[in-house]
Amino acid sequence: MKIRSEDTVVIMAGKDKGKNGKVLKVFPVTNKILVEGVNVVTKHIKKQGTTAGQILKMEKAIDASNAMLLCPHTEKPTRIGYVMIEEKGNTKKFRFSKRAVKENKKTAKDCIIK
Repeated sequence: MKIRSEDTVVIMAGKDKGKNGKVLKVFPVTNKILVEGVNVVTKHIKKQGTTAGQILKMEKAIDASNAMLLCPHTEKPTRIGYVMIEEKGNTKKFRFSKRAVKENKKTAKDCIIK
């Protein structure tokens, strides 16, 4: 799975199509991600003993295939891949802008990868 937590994604399909959000949690076994402010559902909780009943709004996980990573350089959704650069280590490459992000420190590098 190429999407990690703390990444910013754009929703490409579903009821929240076009929304941006930060990935809160990743579930690689089921190929799902939890995105902030996306797929908000209403859950009704019944009264139990002395606890009053209530209505909660919560986010549910969506499939990772419905989201695309947002390129920090161009602010557009883009596909990504991984390349190995000897002096820089493992980096994540944005296919649209041809730039890379260092995986360990999560900072954008200005190196252009062909």
